[in-house]
Amino acid sequence: MTIEEYLDQFIENAIKEDVGDGDHTSLSCIPASEKGRMHLIIKQNGILAGVEVALRVFQKIDKDIKLRLFLPDGSEVKKGDIVLEVEGKVQSLLLAERLVLNIMQRMSGIATKTSRYVSKLKGLKTKVLDTRKTTPGMRLLEKAAVKIGGAQNHRIGLYDMILIKDNHIDFAGGIEQAINKTNEYLKAKNKNLKIEIEARTIQDVEKIIEVGHIDRILLDNFSIENTRKAVSLINGCYETESSGMITLDTIRDYAECGVDFVSVGALTHDIESLDMRLKAF
Repeated sequence: MTIEEYLDQFIENAIKEDVGDGDHTSLSCIPASEKGRMHLIIKQNGILAGVEVALRVFQKIDKDIKLRLFLPDGSEVKKGDIVLEVEGKVQSLLLAERLVLNIMQRMSGIATKTSRYVSKLKGLKTKVLDTRKTTPGMRLLEKAAVKIGGAQNHRIGLYDMILIKDNHIDFAGGIEQAINKTNEYLKAKNKNLKIEIEARTIQDVEKIIEVGHIDRILLDNFSIENTRKAVSLINGCYETESSGMITLDTIRDYAECGVDFVSVGALTHDIESLDMRLKAF
């Protein structure tokens, strides 16, 4: 599925969910021919995201809506900024209002939070990654917001990268078995996917290095001290990623240990939507 197909399907489903058999409030008190204008006002400082999706929503609901864009995705916005203006049938504008706000507020909240984490690593080589802790049905939008905020996407889903976690290791019978079975599977299926494996202890790191045939080692819930030890043991032979116990207060400490990546689930699952309003004028 292309991103365009995904967006069309997402918007169509969202409209059906909200509208049902009609927006009876607008239908009952607003004449069908009534025209009007609205503008989107920022009520809280942050990073703007979701603009391109919002424009697509307006056009999907009514292709005759006229759009005027002032601020693009990625803009640093402050309270009082005007992002866009729309003009058209009032019933259409009101139909789009909540869907546009829901998308932009959430995506902007994610971009804003992401930018705060990224700013903590200024001057370091370490990159911030998201995770699969996303809202069902909104993953591509939320991951797009992460990129707008300055971080990178980890895998998009279960299909584009191998990530052998603790449960996989335990069910497979151990680290060596999990790695060997994974490589055998990829060869049999003729798939070229990167392999990342989770380490829970320094001993796990040593075992992973011994077995080899992977691309990245995930240091899960390691202390700062053990992260330094692990990075020293790995010595650049594999990519390294820290995960777990990562907060705004600790992210730079982990990055300074020399890891290549720090993954933060909170970028998408623990966010505050950015306040904004669509108002008639």
